[in-house]
Amino acid sequence: MGATFKKFCMRFCCCCCCEEDEEEDEKRPLLSHDTLEYFDREAKKRRDQETNLWNEPGDSSHSERDDDRTLYNLLQCRAQTQRGSQGYRRLSIDIEAMRDMRREVRDKWKMILENLGFMAEAESLLTVSATASYDRMRNAPVARSLLQTLHTETSIFNRKESPPERYLFILDRLIYLDAAEDFVAKARRFYPPKDDDDDEEENTSLINLPLLLSRMNQNISGGEDDEGETTGPEE
Repeated sequence: MGATFKKFCMRFCCCCCCEEDEEEDEKRPLLSHDTLEYFDREAKKRRDQETNLWNEPGDSSHSERDDDRTLYNLLQCRAQTQRGSQGYRRLSIDIEAMRDMRREVRDKWKMILENLGFMAEAESLLTVSATASYDRMRNAPVARSLLQTLHTETSIFNRKESPPERYLFILDRLIYLDAAEDFVAKARRFYPPKDDDDDEEENTSLINLPLLLSRMNQNISGGEDDEGETTGPEE
């Protein structure tokens, strides 16, 4: 009976219940709630990767470089520390200090890219996720040579440490776009090498990785912060 009535409406009625059914179909979301949650989790994961700015994108353990290992351990330690405690706040300050140093390098790259005309593309060019593969690079040897040039002939990176591997992928993209040589030329112009006095002054503001490790180990082994607050799982 219901099917017959619906057919009748479809043949003889212009504005009856069939249109209501169509309106209900239009109101239904194209993606289910579970699908949206999945995309939200994946987007958050990518943002976390970019926030942490791992130097070695292919290093899933984050242990190949001292600073990557230190940052990863600090994050893990903070996750097990009571939120709001002095130990938690101290770990947060150390984490943000390391992130600020890495963001400063990234901002230099972004400024040069925008100066070259990549105003809209700078963010995407600088994005390197943990899934980046060396096998997919088109010009790995040339990119590595240019990265070494930037390391020794400009002040973009800290010359006391090896340059982050993540920037190999960015240089590889610039080589493909025929903009790598122009980027290096701009970098030499905007960020020339610093003399010894400037290096010493800059080193005074660098993060002391052994000190951070010592603090972290003390926080783990002690179980309490300086004011006697007991640490526990993060809320």
